[in-house]
Amino acid sequence: MTEFPRRSGVLLHITSLPGPYGIGEIGPHAYAFIDLLQEMGQSLWQILPVIDTGNHKSPYTTISAFANNPLLISFNLLVDDKLLEDSELEALPNFTDDRVDFDSVVPARSAVLDTVCEMFDKRATKKQKSAYNLFCKKNAYWLEDYALFTALKDAHDGAVWTDWDPEYAHCKDGAMQSARLEYKESIQRQKIVQYLFDDQWNRLRAYAHSQGIRIVGDIPIYVSHDSADVWVNQELFQLDEDGIMIVQSGCPPDYFCATGQLWGNPIYSWDAHDKSGYRWWTNRLQKLYDMVDIVRIDHFNGFAKYWEVPIESKSAQNGKWVTGPGEKIFDTLFRELGKKPIIAEDLGEAAKDATVLREKYHLPGMKILQFAFDPHELRDGCLPHQYPRNCVVYTGTHDNDTTRGWFHAEPGNAVTRTLAEIREERATVLSYLGNDESEINWDMIQMALQSNAHTSIIPLQDILGLDSEARMNIPGTVEGNWIWRFKRNLLSDGAIERMCNLTQQSERMN
Repeated sequence: MTEFPRRSGVLLHITSLPGPYGIGEIGPHAYAFIDLLQEMGQSLWQILPVIDTGNHKSPYTTISAFANNPLLISFNLLVDDKLLEDSELEALPNFTDDRVDFDSVVPARSAVLDTVCEMFDKRATKKQKSAYNLFCKKNAYWLEDYALFTALKDAHDGAVWTDWDPEYAHCKDGAMQSARLEYKESIQRQKIVQYLFDDQWNRLRAYAHSQGIRIVGDIPIYVSHDSADVWVNQELFQLDEDGIMIVQSGCPPDYFCATGQLWGNPIYSWDAHDKSGYRWWTNRLQKLYDMVDIVRIDHFNGFAKYWEVPIESKSAQNGKWVTGPGEKIFDTLFRELGKKPIIAEDLGEAAKDATVLREKYHLPGMKILQFAFDPHELRDGCLPHQYPRNCVVYTGTHDNDTTRGWFHAEPGNAVTRTLAEIREERATVLSYLGNDESEINWDMIQMALQSNAHTSIIPLQDILGLDSEARMNIPGTVEGNWIWRFKRNLLSDGAIERMCNLTQQSERMN
């Protein structure tokens, strides 16, 4: 639907940015990273979802499909805006700068935001209060339900909404009206925090545009069961009369996990979405397009067919394929939203089914160089020199190891390949490159940039030449994920210049 120019960018999640307050923020270091992108000749900054994760670490496990993550709000900008005093940051612990320690970061940062919200009426200027009121009015269609959900969740000590008092769990009108009065202060806190994020994000995006940088956002196909969206739209999901999931999401055995992956999200009731004119989906996409320039749809294949697993199953092996909504939803989305740029994450077993859907709307799919040389996958069209123009090529994504980590991986270390398969793959890679392994990360970066694909995205870890310690996520696991952070001194002037030169030679310059 939308023509993509030839360009390139870098993948780095907001949480991975440097900074003194325990986690990456949308403040000064985000602006500095945009400057680095510009120096490297890049046009795109791809991020992971920035929606509210609650007490979870994963940006794909969220308590709202609309609300943004308060952990990413910049304390420095709050001080600049006179909504926070420098002295109110003195009680923060000394956070490590190379990892996110969520156990200490979440409560410490939440306490600071509590102070900001408590003092908002006193410290905010007339202009800021007016902007806050406008934000609340514009976003009332999701903000009211989200703020009430989080207030009720706090009142129930964080319990899953199906364990709340029945009148709350089933959104009874009288109970909802009473709750809005009883938890008025908590509700206002959530609204203020969402306004602060929105205000800071809009400024950051404007700066990115001034530097020629466009932001690639990410939308997970599924939402969490314990979320405002499922709670207030129970009819749109396959739940029983008590709100409990009947079936759950996942994927069959794959490259990452021999027994498949059990994601545990509720499955949509697609007939109900169709009857509603896909209004929830339209609102969700529009909200994200208000924040970013391009949207990557995670697990795009699920719109063609998806893996449905019985709720009682402890393994994804027991699932089955079910046909998705297909053309119906995309005909509606494009009619309502117009021609919007979409990147379809079409990896996995259902890719062939998704290809028909993707090609109808001329949406670019994804190519991962780490998958290109798998002995089981080698076939016509999978090698980099055979890539079509209409695709986005990555050395790896947030779910992959770093290039160095991947190349030196051993059997059983987050891979399902045997030692013989690994050795065969390494030999194929080096033969294709016509080089040794001394600069495997730069060789793969160059291969991605020089490919025919109109868009090339490189994880920052590969530009830095880091090993598996810098990996962002291992699918099918919980511990140790989403914690890596970027230290500015790791990116040398030589690496910046080299990236710029490769980008220029590949005719992808900003």
